[in-house]
Amino acid sequence: MKNPLKFIQDVKQEAFKVSWPTAKETVQGALMVFAMAVLASLFFLLLDQVLKFFLELVLKVSI
Repeated sequence: MKNPLKFIQDVKQEAFKVSWPTAKETVQGALMVFAMAVLASLFFLLLDQVLKFFLELVLKVSI
């Protein structure tokens, strides 16, 4: 870039073009992330319990 001042002006222009989410959209997004984290943790808890059950069953049969 030959002219740093022009570059900074262009960056400033582009920054003003950004459309930021509203507070409502931000809260909705955060709630969706939280809900998906809860669902994922419940899924992996259930999967862990099922695998643990089958592993204990296999170990009891093989002894």
